[in-house]
Amino acid sequence: MRPGPWSFLFALLLLPLALHAEQTPPAPAATATAEQAQIDVLKQRLATSEQQREALGAELQASAGVRESAQLQRLRQENQRLKLHLKKTQADAPQPLLGDRQQWFVAGAGAALLGVILGALLRGNRRSRREWIN
Repeated sequence: MRPGPWSFLFALLLLPLALHAEQTPPAPAATATAEQAQIDVLKQRLATSEQQREALGAELQASAGVRESAQLQRLRQENQRLKLHLKKTQADAPQPLLGDRQQWFVAGAGAALLGVILGALLRGNRRSRREWIN
């Protein structure tokens, strides 16, 4: 056989495959539009979710600020109450009888007085000795 009929036969066998390949492209276009519609819906949902997230974040910041300011006010009141209580306690406390310098003065005077008394007791009766010598 000559090469011509073989090539003709081969071309006839490939013809149904080429025709079949031409029929399939319209179907992917339909799925592409469905996928594009789904992508658009998801983008819209994402935008809505982002707006909700921002709104909730702002609301959270506002509530945290209110909570912190309420706690700060409560702490200030507690601090003021404790300061007043401290002043009252200090005013009611009895003043010490002697100051620090006075206590040291009394301790020194006591030591001097004790020394004089011990010196007088340890000296003994010197008169009797003098009288014996004389």
